[in-house]
Amino acid sequence: MDATLTADPFLEQVQGALHRSPYVSSRQLQIEAKDGRVRLEGTVCSFFQKQMAQELIRRVDGVQRIDNLLQVNWG
Repeated sequence: MDATLTADPFLEQVQGALHRSPYVSSRQLQIEAKDGRVRLEGTVCSFFQKQMAQELIRRVDGVQRIDNLLQVNWG
């Protein structure tokens, strides 16, 4: 099956917003995005990064709800 037919534009927009940020490393994040709802899981290094991830996603067109379940690992 052609990957372009199965790609989710909303999820790609959310992932793109995080990938472009110098403040948040999206490599350790699990992102689910569907029907205006975004769920973030994973680990970040600071509360600032957790907030930045949420604010970046809030700016994506179509986002209606964000479930920010990111954990801060101070280590």
